[in-house]
Amino acid sequence: MIDDDAALLRALRLVLPHGGFEVLAASTGEQGLQATALHAPDLVVLDLGLPDIDGVEVCRRIREWSDVPIIVLSAADAEQRKVTALDAGADDYVTKPFGMAELEARLRAALRHRRPDGAEAAAEVTVGPLRVDLVHRQADVDGAPLRLTARELDLLAYLARHAGKVSTHQMILEAVWGGRYTRETQYLHAYVHRLREKLQGSGVRIETSPGIGYLLAESPTPGEGPAAP
Repeated sequence: MIDDDAALLRALRLVLPHGGFEVLAASTGEQGLQATALHAPDLVVLDLGLPDIDGVEVCRRIREWSDVPIIVLSAADAEQRKVTALDAGADDYVTKPFGMAELEARLRAALRHRRPDGAEAAAEVTVGPLRVDLVHRQADVDGAPLRLTARELDLLAYLARHAGKVSTHQMILEAVWGGRYTRETQYLHAYVHRLREKLQGSGVRIETSPGIGYLLAESPTPGEGPAAP
């Protein structure tokens, strides 16, 4: 449960255990992200009005590594916010104020539709000396932080999750930029060039599959420079 309403959290901690639920509470988006990564809950209930990180952004960030069901809480007049949250990966929503019976019914429904295999992507990805932390949105090489823009981190995270495999230009653009940008290969080429410069000498490199796409791989020897464009 990620919500900054202390009274609501107390109420849920008292009532939901009677329905068979164990409640782990977080009062900020950052705490919620860390708790989701650390404890791998069966379900997340997420308030959209958090004091530090916008609830929609929290939803997006959880979706970068997890398929856990997410139910968002929103005010009665926040229809567009609900739509935006659903587009960001939420599975359902409950409008405040709500009845406890309704919330429990939504929780049970979300758990019924949960992926049966429980498979989750990792919240942290490593490729040789490179580590990409998807929760805190940062990357480092042998502990030395890489200075990356938000989009560079998104691109590097995608390539790291698919390390050793060629991803097509269209696959990368759709995953990192969105479906409207699948033909904008110049964006991708420019960002790959910038990432290669920042990864130079790191022990990993971005290789080109001519006319197809890119893959991230460990360099054959330590200190090897970036692959040719």
